[in-house]
Amino acid sequence: MDLFEYQARDLFAAHEVPVLDGLVATTPAEARSAAEQLLRGAGLVVVKAQVKTGGRGKAGGVKLARTPDEAEQVAAQILGMDIKGHTVHRVLVALGADIDKEYYVSLLLDRAERRYLAMASVEGGMEIEQLAVERPEALARIPVDPLVGIDEAKADEIVAAAGFDEAVAPRVAQVLRRLWAVYDEEDATLVEVNPLVLTTDGRVIALDGKDPLEARAKAKHLNYVKLDGQVGIIGNGAGLVMSTLDVVAYAGEAHGGVRPANFLDIGGGASAQVMADGLDIILSDPQVKAVFVNVFGGITACDEVARGIVAALEMLGDEASKPLVVRLDGNNVAEGRAILAAAAHPLVTLAETMDGGADAAAALAAAA
Repeated sequence: MDLFEYQARDLFAAHEVPVLDGLVATTPAEARSAAEQLLRGAGLVVVKAQVKTGGRGKAGGVKLARTPDEAEQVAAQILGMDIKGHTVHRVLVALGADIDKEYYVSLLLDRAERRYLAMASVEGGMEIEQLAVERPEALARIPVDPLVGIDEAKADEIVAAAGFDEAVAPRVAQVLRRLWAVYDEEDATLVEVNPLVLTTDGRVIALDGKDPLEARAKAKHLNYVKLDGQVGIIGNGAGLVMSTLDVVAYAGEAHGGVRPANFLDIGGGASAQVMADGLDIILSDPQVKAVFVNVFGGITACDEVARGIVAALEMLGDEASKPLVVRLDGNNVAEGRAILAAAAHPLVTLAETMDGGADAAAALAAAA
């Protein structure tokens, strides 16, 4: 289940994660009423589009209001907007805060390593994928034992690794322990707060919970899970994809520790649109340096998969800018390989075996 921000806020509040008061509105009049209840004559509110995608602020979907009249006006502007293909049907009207600093924290299931992983940075508020690429040393990655979770000692380890100063570290550690309760008790695979903020009056508050890549994939009906690596994975069938993750992780050990960047199962279909959607999601992850397409032709034959790949690259155009290693096997494999060879796309490398494809993709990612 993928949550809207207001749903994540309510879930956080239920587990005593500190959040700002807020109310959901579906009309400008409701936004005005919400602002009246929240402001009580002072301060400001933030009116935020509720869509399952990132980039709301840049698209004009997040606006400030200091009065109920202003809240009504900006809600009228936001409701009905199209943000990256998502129509805004509701807004969250939340109390504003005077922000001193912005941080990032998340808990996720690291399938490649078969463990839980906590990530934290004192540089929040920006796209965390961008930070991970440009300044990877600024993002702490701490394994979490699922049998122990985030206790006091683990929380202290996370904040120390991320470089939180001594004054704020205990408050962030307390939030991390409460976020673990959300993650564990709600059976989540990802809990992300960006930004977690320090206000000018010393409070640490979770402002936004989101996962834009997984939300986009879900909207395209793709079985996608974001991982912390550099090689994007596309396969058909959950078993094959899981095996591919293992093979890429093993191959990556010989190339500087390169790891899988995602789980993406396209199932039995490999049409041009399915391939384009899958590649679009994976290539949108700035951590991805190369892509490994590993397909065993069955009901969907290899020649259909090959045509899908060729057409997908044509559809994506300049957006496809990272190398692809493609391994095909099974039904009509000779025809499929011939189609890819004839297309001679400069980004595509053919691999005979899964091990060879994994090694080639890992090498390309390491060299990028």
